[in-house]
Amino acid sequence: MTTASKETAVERGRRHQFKGVVQSDKADKTRVVMVEWTYRHPKYDKTLRKRSKFYIHDEKNESHAGDTIEFMATRPLSKLKRWRLVRIVEKARLPKVAAEPVKEAAV
Repeated sequence: MTTASKETAVERGRRHQFKGVVQSDKADKTRVVMVEWTYRHPKYDKTLRKRSKFYIHDEKNESHAGDTIEFMATRPLSKLKRWRLVRIVEKARLPKVAAEPVKEAAV
């Protein structure tokens, strides 16, 4: 006689999540993101900045350089990629360039 086993949904532990600015979007489905935070030195009480670089997996290539994104830890996807894109918090603000007519050079 077999009994029906109840499948219990096991919640995964809370994963690390960070927000950072995309520095490079040159590789396909990979983004280089810089995360910066400040802290006080315990002895000298000086404010210091710490920067870390992360390689993020962006499946749809939807983020670009200058965007602020949120990402979380995941299984190793390659030698350096251990993070995946969760959402784009803010798109990059690009300066508006006035379209000027192109003048042909005299030959």
